[in-house]
Amino acid sequence: MVAPTRGRGGGGFMGGRGDCGGRGGRGGKGGFSGGRGGFRSGGNVMKRGGGRGGGRGRGGMKGGSKVVVEPHRHGGMFTAKCKDDALCTKNLVPGEAVYNEKRIFVQNEDGTKVEYRLWNPFRSNLVPAFLGGVYDIWIKPGARVLFLVAASGKKVSHVSDIVGPDGVVYAVKFSHRSGRDLVYMAKKCTNVIPIIEDAKHPSKYKMLVGMVDLIFSDVAQPDQARILVLNASYFLNVGGHFVISIKANCIVQQCQRKSYFLRK
Repeated sequence: MVAPTRGRGGGGFMGGRGDCGGRGGRGGKGGFSGGRGGFRSGGNVMKRGGGRGGGRGRGGMKGGSKVVVEPHRHGGMFTAKCKDDALCTKNLVPGEAVYNEKRIFVQNEDGTKVEYRLWNPFRSNLVPAFLGGVYDIWIKPGARVLFLVAASGKKVSHVSDIVGPDGVVYAVKFSHRSGRDLVYMAKKCTNVIPIIEDAKHPSKYKMLVGMVDLIFSDVAQPDQARILVLNASYFLNVGGHFVISIKANCIVQQCQRKSYFLRK
């Protein structure tokens, strides 16, 4: 009897009804019980187990005929209709994931496949705005966006998908540690221009940024409104817009938040 090959992980193998006999030990990851990419015994035939994303794996939603993707009312956004509806963007770089996000593939009538990246509402402050019915955020295909502050690039990558190849995203980040992740992401998303500089001093990067249609401010500073106005005076087009994510924790104490928002 030939000993069966182990899959990934240190799993054992499960005896069948034929040659192996008896009840073998249960396989771990990649064992005969069919972990990720392992094998599953059935009679005399060895069948390939489910890969990532199938069944109970970590890959998430399946595409094809089970998922219907519809355009969202905001341009460049899409809604994936399945068991749990989800907001997604069309992947600007098919086959690439930025932060291990879930992806779905939908086949068109002509046989071509389109890849979409799911946008987790718990990892972005933009998605709750879309889902909450905000009137407009002015992020649309072809737009030129200045993003303050870009962090490691998760939100920026989705904004990059929305504006598409005809748009551009200027992503400003001061931290060199997060800036490395941002630069690495920008190597794939060619419409993103990373700028490792302090958003408080737009004069230091004014030679890199052109006039923009929208400024999105995600600055966690007490003077975040002043930083937005200062950047707008340098880069915002006439008739342009801005969106600000107010970080109340950075401005006032817990007991004063309600009165602060009422004043604003």
